[in-house]
Amino acid sequence: MLARKLLSSKLRHIICLSLTSPTHLHRPSTHLHHCFTHLHSSTPNPHLPEPSPSIKNFISTTITPPTHISRDGNFDESTSHNLPICPGCGVHMQDQDPNLPGHFIKPSVKDPDYKTPINRQPVADEPEISNSLKRGFLSELIEPEIETPTAQRAKPVVCSRCHSLRHYGRVKDANVENLLPDFDFDHTIGRKLGTARGTRSVVLMVVDGADFDGSFPRKVARLVSETIDENSSAWKEGKSGNVPRVVLVVTKIDLLPSSLSPTRLEHWVRQRAREGGASRITSVHLVSAVRDWGLKNLIDEVRGLVGARGNVWAIGAQNAGKSTLINAIAKHTSGKVTQLTEAPVPGTTLGIVRLEGILPGNAKLFDTPGLLHPHQITTRLTKEEQKLVHISKELKPRTYRIKVGHSVHIAGLMRLDVEEATVDTIYVTVWASPYLPLHMGKTENACKMVEDHFGLQLQPPIGKGRAKDLGRWARKEFRVCGSSWDNSSVDIAGSGVGWFAVGLKGEAVLGVWTYDGVDVTARNSLIPDRAQFFEVAGFTVSKIVAGADQVFSKQNQNKKQKKKNDNKEVVNDQKATPDADTLLPC
Repeated sequence: MLARKLLSSKLRHIICLSLTSPTHLHRPSTHLHHCFTHLHSSTPNPHLPEPSPSIKNFISTTITPPTHISRDGNFDESTSHNLPICPGCGVHMQDQDPNLPGHFIKPSVKDPDYKTPINRQPVADEPEISNSLKRGFLSELIEPEIETPTAQRAKPVVCSRCHSLRHYGRVKDANVENLLPDFDFDHTIGRKLGTARGTRSVVLMVVDGADFDGSFPRKVARLVSETIDENSSAWKEGKSGNVPRVVLVVTKIDLLPSSLSPTRLEHWVRQRAREGGASRITSVHLVSAVRDWGLKNLIDEVRGLVGARGNVWAIGAQNAGKSTLINAIAKHTSGKVTQLTEAPVPGTTLGIVRLEGILPGNAKLFDTPGLLHPHQITTRLTKEEQKLVHISKELKPRTYRIKVGHSVHIAGLMRLDVEEATVDTIYVTVWASPYLPLHMGKTENACKMVEDHFGLQLQPPIGKGRAKDLGRWARKEFRVCGSSWDNSSVDIAGSGVGWFAVGLKGEAVLGVWTYDGVDVTARNSLIPDRAQFFEVAGFTVSKIVAGADQVFSKQNQNKKQKKKNDNKEVVNDQKATPDADTLLPC
């Protein structure tokens, strides 16, 4: 009787307080237990009354299952229907906890007429009697049918991280990504590529053309090559010989100089790929997703290789350009595929994203998370430091003409010393981001450069003392030889940094310094050209570092001026303060 007399709002308040009280949480009554069982069971109990909607809403919003954190994405059709996947990065989505990965906010429902155009024509401009009525045409008396605006295609909902990357160019909360487990490549993809059974697999091995050795997936290349070698003759024995096909895709070729011949580049790429472990390559494609170079030939060949039911796996290092490549391929085919998130941030794709509708038939295309290469320097840099290293424009050569006993710095990341040589002059050309400052000087002053200029004039690292956080400064020795001064013969490449191109007519011993663990490789020269004008000794400062240096110098001047003013005030105070004898009476 008391419940009937109370208002529904008061009754709802009392029920919520009773459910959340400590007594009921620790020792729930039998009736409350039956209510919970009745709400979650598929067959209701006829002996219990139907609970009110307020209790249902309370239980549905308060008692939620734990969030599933995984990086498997939706490559498995059996599990992808139960867990929503972000179409931008492939992470499992949830709307309960903003501090967990995959959080999203469901957009509010809008009125379909909220964008209906308004007739802003002034009434005074309309004639009282139109010309058509004067001529006897009465068609204007009939009210025309107003066409309802066509329903716009709903935009796909993405996670908060993708929304921040797409609109602001940065990760919303980097600490949330630390909760994600490491991507288990062997468990999800490796076991599929390591067998010749099942549907055909085509591996799009995506490599960054501006950082080939640093982004080349050596582990994947060896795995697929071993699978092909083991099962290449299986069809002769009556076994399944559906071995994976490897298509090596070199992206971002628009960043390489236009003077570089495509034939020379393809020959160089095949040689480097064989040395990296990819002994069985079906084809090589040089593409640029930004300029639409080479995409049509790539799409035609992939369609022919995958068939009607195969799988295409886009695999590569972080920030190699896989998502950008897939988005460009989608525009050339159907154009109706949800756009993947693109950003110059390593590790943009978090889980496997299955894309359907790009390839004919039931063939599927998978975008996979970028492989983490710990030998790249970019894995140790901050977001601001990565922006300086990232190459976004066509590379330009910067050449030094140096002798024995001199060194060339690439920011605070890499240094080349000319220790011994059979010739007097060596040409060293730097191929790196134009935002990285350079310095050429005597090797005997190299230690002073580390102490005085790393983090200041030589950035990255950014900040005084930041170089200690990147690791220990280690040296590697290379013995090189060349036959011409006009062209570069040997490259000394640092993963994620760039490379030194050395041109000489003789032999030399070079000492290359970088942080311990960063991979440094000697290879045949990729770009033989050098700059027409030589750089001078000292600093070659980029605009960004020059601005940072100006700010640092201004701060030092302000500190000195403030200290000078403080000293003047102390002196003036001493002059203005009378002696103790004058304050005391005689």
